[in-house]
Amino acid sequence: MAHPHESRRSGPRSAPPSATTEPTTTGPDSYGPRLASVVLFVHDHDESADFYQELLKMEVTVRTATAALLVGQGGFQVYLRTVGPKAIHPVGHVGAQYVIWTADGPDDFQRCERVLTARSDRVDTRHGDGFTLIEGRDPSGLPVLVAYPGPDEVARLEIIARYYV
Repeated sequence: MAHPHESRRSGPRSAPPSATTEPTTTGPDSYGPRLASVVLFVHDHDESADFYQELLKMEVTVRTATAALLVGQGGFQVYLRTVGPKAIHPVGHVGAQYVIWTADGPDDFQRCERVLTARSDRVDTRHGDGFTLIEGRDPSGLPVLVAYPGPDEVARLEIIARYYV
């Protein structure tokens, strides 16, 4: 049986439900919460802000001595917080490990690939069932993944072993 959310379109290209059509029930036509922001702890928020601004085409709207806020089309936010040059990112611990972005189209995916190739010390490309995923590193060494097409266009029918197993 299909999950109720599988039949509705979601993601960066779908419009949020309007206030006049917001469901009032918890049935298959109701909407759940959407991801609105990501908080990244980085070595240097200025360097990371420049990187994410170029890669994700986001605007820096606030910058302080220790943090930056980037806002993208549709209002999605990336908060960058400086934790210092020696802070580590322990992969395999509880908590979010990866954020996967979706390119806006094939030209945008190629642009992201060029940015990652130019600014990352290592880049890897994988092909899934109907989509391509590129992985690079941000200035703090954190993995940055961009896929095309997105899950709103091509359903994900596999779990990528590199990231989840």
